[in-house]
Amino acid sequence: MSKKKILICEDEPSLVFTLRDTLENEGYEVFIVENGNDAIDKIPEFQPDLMLLDIMLPGMSGFEVCKKVREMKFNFPIIILTARDQEIDKVTGLNIGADDYMTKPFGVKELLARIQARMRRISTYSKPGPIESVTLGEVLINLNHSKVVRPDGEEIDLTTREVELIRFLVANSNEPVSRDTLLEHVWRYEYSTNTRTVDVHISKLRSKIELHPDDPRYLVTLHGVGYMMKMP
Repeated sequence: MSKKKILICEDEPSLVFTLRDTLENEGYEVFIVENGNDAIDKIPEFQPDLMLLDIMLPGMSGFEVCKKVREMKFNFPIIILTARDQEIDKVTGLNIGADDYMTKPFGVKELLARIQARMRRISTYSKPGPIESVTLGEVLINLNHSKVVRPDGEEIDLTTREVELIRFLVANSNEPVSRDTLLEHVWRYEYSTNTRTVDVHISKLRSKIELHPDDPRYLVTLHGVGYMMKMP
C-alpha cells in the first residue's frame, strides 16, 4: 500500500522539523513548502492526500492559499494551523474550504488524531458522488462541472463545498437535515459548535439554485430543525 502524502505549508523551522519527524515516523510521505506560492505550484505535482496550512505566511496568506486550492478543484482535506485563537479566523477558514483547524501551540497526539480522522473520510473527497445532475424546476445543476444553468441560459459556478452540500441534501431529499449533521458530513468537522457557517452557505446556495431565494421552493428551512431539499 502506498504511503499517504501530506503537504505542510509552514515557515517556522522548529515546527516544520517536529511535524516532519512526527509524520514520517507515522508512515506518511511529507513534503514541505514555506510559502503559499510554492504550495500552489507543488500541489499538482505532489498530489497530497491532506494539507497542513499555516495562516501567517510570507506573501500569500494561508486563507488565500486555501481559497485558491478550492478554486483549482482540489478536494483533499485542509487543516489550518493558526497562532490566533480567534473565532473569526476559524470561521473564515471553514467558509473558504478548510476542514479543520489547530491553534498553536497544539499537542502532536491531537494533531495526529485530527489527521487520521480526515484520512478515514478521504474517499469522500477524492471520488465523485453518484449524482451527476439535479433538475429543480427550470434550473439545471450540473454537479460534475460545478455549474448551475438558469432558465435564461445564465451559468453560475458552484464552489466545491456547494457541490458537496447539494449532493448530501439530494441524497437525503425530503428528509430534515440538521446543521450539526451538515457540519459533520459535508464539512467533516466534528469539533465545531458554530453552525452559522452552514447558514451562510445555504443562503449563498439558495441565491444560485432558487429562482426566488427569499421564497425558496426546494431548499427550505425547517425552523428549529435545520434544512431540507424538497424533491419530487
